[in-house]
Parts: sequence; structure tokens; C-alpha cells
Amino acid sequence: MQEFSLAGKRGLVVGVANEQSIAWGCAQQMHAMGAELVMSCVNEKAQQFVAPLAERVNAPLIVCNVEQEGCIQNLVSNAISHLGKIDFIVHSVAWAPLDDLHGRVTDTSAEGFLRAMRISCHSFAELVRCCEPHLSASASLMTMSYLGADEAVEHYGMMGPVKAALESVVRYMAAELGPNGHRVHAISPGPVPTRAASGLQDFDQLMQKAVERSPLRRLVTLQEIGNLAVFLASDASSGMTGQTLYIDGGYHIVN
Repeated sequence: MQEFSLAGKRGLVVGVANEQSIAWGCAQQMHAMGAELVMSCVNEKAQQFVAPLAERVNAPLIVCNVEQEGCIQNLVSNAISHLGKIDFIVHSVAWAPLDDLHGRVTDTSAEGFLRAMRISCHSFAELVRCCEPHLSASASLMTMSYLGADEAVEHYGMMGPVKAALESVVRYMAAELGPNGHRVHAISPGPVPTRAASGLQDFDQLMQKAVERSPLRRLVTLQEIGNLAVFLASDASSGMTGQTLYIDGGYHIVN
């Protein structure tokens, strides 16, 4: 059906790290469905891994460290010079200092908590604000969350409160941007073996628990996450906004 196609749509995928990253899974599927893309990675070190991926989907690659002043604005300016307009955004950026991440939330440093909040949460709001003048009438804006936003997940630590704030930002932005036709969602995948996830303690046990307890008895794939992003970017989801959509094999209903 035409509603599920991304032909003619143009989008920005932020936070591609390597071939195992969720952002790359989204970019692959969006490109396969006809979208024109611009991609970003965090620094020159990541660029060597991401550049070959960008070539595979014919996407310009822009380095953007969201902590650096003016970097998000520069990313958006470059994206608009290539795309002209933006029909969708995929924001897949998260980071926390390991010392704070591996400890108790009670013991987190103010500096570490604020850095994690700026990078993992506020960067989505800043990105959307910079993109807003260039958004098409039915633009779809997506970010990545996790079950730890809603439940106290062992070893997820300070990222739980940060992701909870991100999901709240999604709801408020959906309310604020909805009158202009823009839609905002959080995608909440189950555990997948990405570089970012490798910073969590006992992540292998978390994945094993998901396999054993989820109704589908397996982990979800990057392709499946990408397929959900395609749906949310497409006209087929035009009546939806402000939601957190779980794609975790059903784990969130039994945990």
C-alpha cells in the first residue's frame, strides 16, 4: 500500500555508531522503503565505521557531537542543504559516565547526571527545535527509549530516570507540535547487543532474561526496529502521536 512507502520522504538519522547500532537498523529499512537520508555520527573515530554504511544508503554523513555548542544547528543546516525539507527524524543518542551508570542513582554526581540528561534527553528537544522551521506538514519525530524508563531495571541505573524524562519530553512535544501536524514518538526496543548497551553491567544476563521471559522467546532484530521506524515515518501512522511503542517480543507485558 502507498501509505507504507517512504518514497519521496526525506529524513535525518542521528546517532549512527556502527553496523550494530539501532540508528543503522532504522536507516537501512528507511532507505529500502524509498527514503532519502542524511546521517550523523558522534566524532571522527566513529566516522571510519559509519562512512561505509552511509555510502550503502547514499546518505551524506555529518559528524555531530551534541554536547558541542552549535553542533546540532550545524547538523541541521547541512541536512537541509542536502534534503531541502525534513519529513522524519530518528534520534538515537544516549550516553552516561560509567562511574555514575554503574553506581546507585542515589550516589550519582550532579555533573554526570546533567551530562547524561543533556546528551540523552535534551538533545532531542534541541534537535527538533532546530529542525522545526524545515519540517513538512506531517513530519514524524522519533527517539529511542527503554523499559527502564518505566520500571526499575537492575543495572540500568541513572539511565532509567533520564529515559523517563525523554518519554515525558515526547509527550509534551507531541502536544505542542500536534497542531502543526507534526507527530512525536518514543520507540522502546528490548535489549539488543549494541555498543551503547555494552556499557551496562551484566548486559548478557539482561538479554538472556529477555529471551527466557518474553512471549516470543527471542530478542528483536535491528531490522524489526527499523520496520517500526518506517511505519512511524510513513503516512500509515498519520493518526498516532505522543506514544512510547514497545518492540521487545512482548517482554514489557510479563516483566
